[in-house]
Amino acid sequence: MADHASHKPDSIDATLKLLGSADYVADRPLATVLYLALRMGRPLFLEGEAGVGKTEIAKVLATALGRRLIRLQCYEGLDVASAVYEWNYAAQMIEIRLAEAEGVSDRDRLADDVFSERFLVKRPLLEALEPDTAGPPVLLIDELDRTDEAFEAFLLEVLSDYQVTIPEIGTVHAAHPPIVILTSNRTREIHDALKRRCLYHWVDYPDAERELAILKAKVPGAPERLSREVVAFVQSIRKEELFKAPGVAETLDWATALTELNAVALDAATISDSLGVLLKYQDDISRMQGSKVKEVLNQVQADLRNAS
Repeated sequence: MADHASHKPDSIDATLKLLGSADYVADRPLATVLYLALRMGRPLFLEGEAGVGKTEIAKVLATALGRRLIRLQCYEGLDVASAVYEWNYAAQMIEIRLAEAEGVSDRDRLADDVFSERFLVKRPLLEALEPDTAGPPVLLIDELDRTDEAFEAFLLEVLSDYQVTIPEIGTVHAAHPPIVILTSNRTREIHDALKRRCLYHWVDYPDAERELAILKAKVPGAPERLSREVVAFVQSIRKEELFKAPGVAETLDWATALTELNAVALDAATISDSLGVLLKYQDDISRMQGSKVKEVLNQVQADLRNAS
């Protein structure tokens, strides 16, 4: 990792401030591990439930540092052609046909030509190894748990040396390795060998105070009372036995939707009508409908009154 010290934070507090400059409200443990990853030049591996802001960390970091964000979205069956590079076979065939039509008979010269960089389709991992005038990019390897173990092993090799070998061209090595953020929703365990290569942090749901700060930063138009009740309601239903508890992203979406409905406070009818913004599974919505909504809302409002 290049030491662009003028851009990187020089302390944990500076890291918190850097994230805050892009409206990301981080806690100190996250800022600490991110600061260490930047200073030590190590990949940062983030695990946590979907919707807690793991991907956003990489986006915010790229924005705050003024670096390019390169995202590799993982999925089952992801291979080298999709992640690193592939050849533009259609363009190569056209080049070969044109060469044949022009009477070019030097096969070695033709092979060198069609396997040159102008026919190379660069994918995220190869792009991330290339120099950038703004400094090494932020490489986001998102939802690594969706890939298989074979790709995970290949990725470990890439992150160990920050290089890939293209047989027809040679080895591409990063003069200044990228800032690497890996995320996982933990649908399967990632191998220890890859985890050892990284610094690790579990991104949990924020507490009420931090979630309220996030909501105020991201949905500044939401009324104060509504914001407090939304956060308290979401914090409360996360304790219920739901198939998928709402993440921070859903909290923000719900607050935005309620603001669009001109709500200034929560009421049972409005909650029931808009639960599809907050919860994404019918079984969860059914569990929360009716008397359950009123029960949770009454408790939330009572707690907020007592707190004030």
